[in-house]
Amino acid sequence: MTGVTWHVLPIPEAWQHRLARALLVLAGLFLVINTLALTAVQGFRASLWVSIAVWIVCAVTGMLWLERRMPKADTLLFPLAMFMSGWGIVIISRLLPAFGERQTLWLIISLIALLATTSIPNLLSILRQFRYLLLVFGLVLLLTTILFGTNPSGTAGAPALWLGAAGIYFQPSELLKIVLVAFVASYLAEQYPIFRSTDLLNGDKKYYLSPRIVGPILLMWGLCLVVLIWQRDLGTAILFFIVFILLLYIASGLNRVAYGGAFLILAAGISAYFLFDVVKLRVDIWWNPWLDPDGRAYQIVQSLMTFSAGGVFGEGIGQGFPAYVPVIHSDFIFSALAEEWGLLGVVTIIVLIAALVSRAFIIAVRQRGRPYHTLLAVGFGILFAVQSILIMGGVVKLIPLTGVTLPFFSYGGSSLLVSFIILGLLLRLSSGES
Repeated sequence: MTGVTWHVLPIPEAWQHRLARALLVLAGLFLVINTLALTAVQGFRASLWVSIAVWIVCAVTGMLWLERRMPKADTLLFPLAMFMSGWGIVIISRLLPAFGERQTLWLIISLIALLATTSIPNLLSILRQFRYLLLVFGLVLLLTTILFGTNPSGTAGAPALWLGAAGIYFQPSELLKIVLVAFVASYLAEQYPIFRSTDLLNGDKKYYLSPRIVGPILLMWGLCLVVLIWQRDLGTAILFFIVFILLLYIASGLNRVAYGGAFLILAAGISAYFLFDVVKLRVDIWWNPWLDPDGRAYQIVQSLMTFSAGGVFGEGIGQGFPAYVPVIHSDFIFSALAEEWGLLGVVTIIVLIAALVSRAFIIAVRQRGRPYHTLLAVGFGILFAVQSILIMGGVVKLIPLTGVTLPFFSYGGSSLLVSFIILGLLLRLSSGES
């Protein structure tokens, strides 16, 4: 997008299918071995083995479907996602068995959503053609959450980020991720000739101040402030704005976009620190959690202790004490994984996420001459990467906590469902859909 031509040699189709199957078999063996180990520690639980059986059925069904219906797609995406989601189910079942059962049900729903996403005719064109309708839908969804949102925990004062009915809750901000990337990719692809104009590239100031560049930045900044102020959802606000700025930078190639975005993030962060207690608290406990290790900073202090206890090889599944960390099954699941599988497990998780992100970027590079498809693929890759960095960096105190989930691993039906829908869109992009 910025004028540099990249050439990525494709993996032969037959080899890719074999590699994908091998990775899926490896994932299955990993899950079965760890389930046996957990059974030896905690005793036999039928629900855990049912979850593993369901995972195997989903893995085989999904792989066969993709090989037959989308033979030219990047089939490595699917086993990577199944490996991570299966690992997530195992650790969630170890921590909270009832939540593990729910996550297994959401895996079934998510697979159905993925298969539907890969089957709807001309879906990518529909997303582009009706981008403004999609944007209105996203804004209405956001407004509905602000007015009628709730929190499944029922904790007084907790952020109301969910919509619920009949005991089923959904987090609309997860769906807004797809809306954001699809709309921004479509808009920037339409403006691509302007971004590539000679005057703009030569530094003509009137183009730098064009509403087509400044307008979307300020609009997105304002939208993220709305999310932060009314929903107190720091993680989503930061995630949305970073993804948007990076997409705009990739489309335009303008360094000033990156500088301007960084300035707006810094300005919003400083203002939020003095205006909102939730932001001030997270920055304070990040700066020095030892001032109140048994109170406000208890969660991050316990998280650091789980990493310390994990060492290089981990305590072993079922052998650690991750339950001391509040919300360990969701925001802090990375801490539980680190304690029970150690540094080796952490490195494996990072490799799996990096592999998924790199496949998305490779798909983007292959969309030659199609700015919309390129930006859509790279946008989803950035989304997974930034979200993972925010939560992994937060639980090890590299950056303040933001409250986002670790894709595919963390408990949360909304997050898993949307991640699989994004996976379906990436599969369509990789198959060469025009």
